[in-house]
Amino acid sequence: MSTTEKIEGWVYVFICDPGKDESFLGLYDEKQDVHFIPAFRSKEEANDCFLNLPREKGKKYELQAVHLDELHDAAKKSDYLVAMVDDEGRIIG
Repeated sequence: MSTTEKIEGWVYVFICDPGKDESFLGLYDEKQDVHFIPAFRSKEEANDCFLNLPREKGKKYELQAVHLDELHDAAKKSDYLVAMVDDEGRIIG
């Protein structure tokens, strides 16, 4: 799984429990045995995919634009990768 080779600048991610205790939505890919933060190229792709993403009951989710550098820094601190995901939830990069 590559960490966004050609994508630069801003991406869209889902934030869990926005506000004081917020965190990025992180997922686990069993096939590749890796934890990752799904990132989207556009707001539309993220919204189209939202219902297909596994979510915890009772948590609130908010879509936010995040600079890719900031996302990579946060992911690295938590031993996660950043993975670009398409509107159907497939990892594309």
